[in-house]
Amino acid sequence: MPLIDMPLDELRTYTGINPRPADFDAYWDGSLAEMRAVDPQVELRPAAFSAPGVECFHLYFTGVHGARVHAKYLRPVGKRGCPAMLLFHGYSMHSGDWYGKLGWAQSGFCVAAMDCRGQGGLSEDVGGVRGNTLRGQVIRGLGDPDAKKLLMRDIFLDTAQLASIVMAFDEVDGGRVGAAGGSQGGGLTLACAALEPRIRRAAPLYPFLCDYRRVWEMDLAKDAYQELRDFFRMFDPLHEREQEIFTKLGYIDNQHLAPRIRAKVMMAVGLMDTLCPPSTQFAAFNKITAPKEAVIYPDFAHEWLPGWDDRVFGFMAEL
Repeated sequence: MPLIDMPLDELRTYTGINPRPADFDAYWDGSLAEMRAVDPQVELRPAAFSAPGVECFHLYFTGVHGARVHAKYLRPVGKRGCPAMLLFHGYSMHSGDWYGKLGWAQSGFCVAAMDCRGQGGLSEDVGGVRGNTLRGQVIRGLGDPDAKKLLMRDIFLDTAQLASIVMAFDEVDGGRVGAAGGSQGGGLTLACAALEPRIRRAAPLYPFLCDYRRVWEMDLAKDAYQELRDFFRMFDPLHEREQEIFTKLGYIDNQHLAPRIRAKVMMAVGLMDTLCPPSTQFAAFNKITAPKEAVIYPDFAHEWLPGWDDRVFGFMAEL
């Protein structure tokens, strides 16, 4: 078959090339401590949308740096001890329609679908960073001396904070919570499972936000990763700071968070994916030490994968 990346045998052993910052663990331990010190001020507002047997709410909470973060939240009427699903959306998008979550809720799951800060939904981007803010959340804060100003770091923390909030709801069994999403949502699924180790199941679909240097070396810093090229062209045209820049991106590289994951993982990969190259996805997958399975779609790219949604439902139904 044609190849746009490594052969599958090599993908299964590839462990990534983006540098890992020396203080990576301290960075994330400190970030989690910062998140836990925030009073989330959780608010549930009844939504206009309704469906038989399901209650629908706008869920708001305060995240790090004071941003109000929004998620759609659905729960079965009158149920307790429910499993829960956390859903994460693609880059620049939003949490989607209420209708798309009803299958989960009417199957007995509580469901929370988060809007990422400053993207297409209702969550707040509070800004406050030095450097480029023209576009591109992966590089937001990359020019600031403080690595904790990386916006994607805050979004990663929002996923973990949402998980802990949902786990504490009376109607939710905190020991039966899963996470899923595609592209950016796949990357956030990995980040959530890494930063909230009580997540029991994770189903990332062709995850974004992995092994940035590999993307660069494959000349695929375009489309989803175009902002990497933009940053170098604007702020380091001679690549004098290349090692420093990729090392800083290492703080928000899921391959370095992956060893923290304790959930059972099922990941889908399209081997013809040029937006999130398969090797970048495997850089994270191969560092997961928990039980895991890679579902391979040889002829598919960054697109709808037939049978995947049904497979995820069966995987999560085991909760």
